[in-house]
Amino acid sequence: MTTLTTSPVAALLTRLFRQAEASAAELEHLVAAIPEAEQARLIQSKTEYRDLYGQLRDFPLAVSPETGQLLYMLARSSNARSIVEFGTSFAISTLHLAAALRDNGGGRLITCEFEPSKVEQARRNLQEGGVLDLVDIREGDALHTLRHDLPEQIDLLLLDGAKGLYPDILAMLESRLRPGALIIADNADYSPDYLARVRNVTAGYLSVPFADDVELSMRIG
Repeated sequence: MTTLTTSPVAALLTRLFRQAEASAAELEHLVAAIPEAEQARLIQSKTEYRDLYGQLRDFPLAVSPETGQLLYMLARSSNARSIVEFGTSFAISTLHLAAALRDNGGGRLITCEFEPSKVEQARRNLQEGGVLDLVDIREGDALHTLRHDLPEQIDLLLLDGAKGLYPDILAMLESRLRPGALIIADNADYSPDYLARVRNVTAGYLSVPFADDVELSMRIG
């Protein structure tokens, strides 16, 4: 048995995934109202993504259950003790990673979210899941909140925030990624500059697309 597959985390995740599924149609309708070209511009923008994500503040924007399990397995198998997450939302992915930390014997998960209402919801979910003690939630722009008070080495990095910032977040944290550190980027196809970097072996990474919407990379430099 694991923290992920037993209460309170398992029951909480079941409920959160059901809520995410129930809101999927409304989310799809809201996004469909934005012209595709405008969607692409906002998603890939380094400055205007707040407009889009502000409209989506009430939606969990969750990873899939399969991606959540992948996160747990990667963190467990690498014995991660130091994890950084870009993009908390309602903390569904955070719960998976924190469960892995608990089962690894402890550690620290630093996560960030710029939407205040989501920070509060994430904190409540992590408290209910019994893993809040492992998580440092930082509110605000990740380009600022992730610049200080970081571990000397990062074992695992999850990128699941504004896609246009993926290259900047990676560059900012790169010197702290230990050799063998894993980087998981959700919906990385929206960030071609990020993909070009991690798929370039001369840049110090090995990288492969995983499933339809995840890029899995390993730091080798």
